[in-house]
Amino acid sequence: MKRSALKTLSIAAFTVACITHANAGNSGEKNEASVIADSRQKELMYLLRQDCGSCHGMTMKGGLGTPLLPENLQDKPDGFLVHTIREGRPGTAMPPWKQFINEDEAKWLVKVLKEGVIK
Repeated sequence: MKRSALKTLSIAAFTVACITHANAGNSGEKNEASVIADSRQKELMYLLRQDCGSCHGMTMKGGLGTPLLPENLQDKPDGFLVHTIREGRPGTAMPPWKQFINEDEAKWLVKVLKEGVIK
């Protein structure tokens, strides 16, 4: 009986080790950058520079629209910015982009803007 308990314990330990290894590095949250294909990231960067840049300035320093520099965005919650990108801002020139940009893409754009990738 002791031998069978030891065998069961060994199998259980092995199973836990396998599960732990399989889940290593998985925090349960999606990494938007890894979800979006490189080709789509390039399209989004082009859209950010050309379409967003037409109002917010080619270097995001402002124009018709407000500046989109990291220092201007840091105090704004990501969810608010994602909503603004997708739904626009009624009563302003900011149009909704939800027909062109899904939620994960909008999250990726917020991350890019907050990191100051556009110069």
